[in-house]
Amino acid sequence: MTDLRWVLLLAALLILVALFLWSRYRARLTERFREALRPAPLAARAGVRLEPTLPAKVAVPELPAKIVTIRMLSRGVNPFPGEDLVLALREAGLRHGKFGIFHLHVSDTDDTPIFSVASLTEPGSFDLTRVRTDQYPGVSLFLGLPGPVEPVAAFDAMVSAGRAVAKRLDGNLVDEHGSTLSVQRERYLREDVIQFQHRHGRSG
Repeated sequence: MTDLRWVLLLAALLILVALFLWSRYRARLTERFREALRPAPLAARAGVRLEPTLPAKVAVPELPAKIVTIRMLSRGVNPFPGEDLVLALREAGLRHGKFGIFHLHVSDTDDTPIFSVASLTEPGSFDLTRVRTDQYPGVSLFLGLPGPVEPVAAFDAMVSAGRAVAKRLDGNLVDEHGSTLSVQRERYLREDVIQFQHRHGRSG
């Protein structure tokens, strides 16, 4: 796969994250704007002087300040069978959710993902209705920082899940550049996350 395809895939993942954040806060934003556009009270329209009420400042969700990505690729020429891949992801604690990809959550009631897993096959989603016939050359594991847990804890959870899935399926973990995720490379990425945590605090 060319560098351009990896760039396009990363752009698609950024769009997925942005859509996730927008879908999460859309109802709240819509209600705030409706309140701001409602007609003035009857007393005000009748000429009674009232103190102006300014609408509360709307907090627009921001894109993650940092995205950390690793990938799991098939070692041989044969891609991962869809059914085996989905089972391995579920055994690692992930569940199929928004945008048709897999997420690890803090709890069953919290819809904010610690990290997510998308297919390397465009558009990145998993069609569970075809899981017995579909095959996947690999997956991308990514987390947006800050998130619902400490950045270092989120990174460790993502790498641990990636190694568990790779071991079960005989996959190969690589970094965002396609180099093998060696112990040294993992330590480098983790140190980068630690530096981010020191700069930005625990989480958003």
